Amino acid sequence: MRNVVRQGGRVVAGALLLTLALTGCGGGSTAAPPAPTTSVSVTKPYDKLRPTEVRIPKIDAESSLISVAVNKDGQIAVPPVSEPMQAAWYRLSPVPGDIGPAVILGHVDGNHKPGIFYRLKDLNPGDQIQVTRSDGKELTFVVDHKVQVLKDRFPADAVYGNTDKPQLRLITCGGVFDHAEHSYVDNIVVYANLA
Repeated sequence: MRNVVRQGGRVVAGALLLTLALTGCGGGSTAAPPAPTTSVSVTKPYDKLRPTEVRIPKIDAESSLISVAVNKDGQIAVPPVSEPMQAAWYRLSPVPGDIGPAVILGHVDGNHKPGIFYRLKDLNPGDQIQVTRSDGKELTFVVDHKVQVLKDRFPADAVYGNTDKPQLRLITCGGVFDHAEHSYVDNIVVYANLA
């Protein structure tokens, strides 16, 4: 059974979205549940409107944004663990500033170093996140709340579901590191609204 979520005219399979929760952080990857047969290259240049940079002053985080989609295995691609300071925009989500939940992900760590979202857990309501887009607009989002959840209880509907205003979701790993699985057991998700 596949749960399908509609957002901004796009259709995204719930099974595919859950894969982000399973593979979006430092460590190895986890096998994905069945996914759609669509295969999108993550190395193809993305020439449409897109976010180009994310800055989070409170946690001293700043990164250019690469755009990622789905790899040939049906999993959401993530920046290489060897580049833990690189954040990525999930390009099957809305562009930040458009109606709906734009999704940006980053590693908590990688290559034996802290990652771009190492301190994401320290964000609180009212903290600001700046996103620059390819059209030159600089947008400010304000943190509404954050959650830390087990990966097998990832709140896909809350993260990816339709919204009636521009919102942002930042996602990384958290909790205890499972050495056998080479992955953290939790995800940290920050929810923010356009200021």
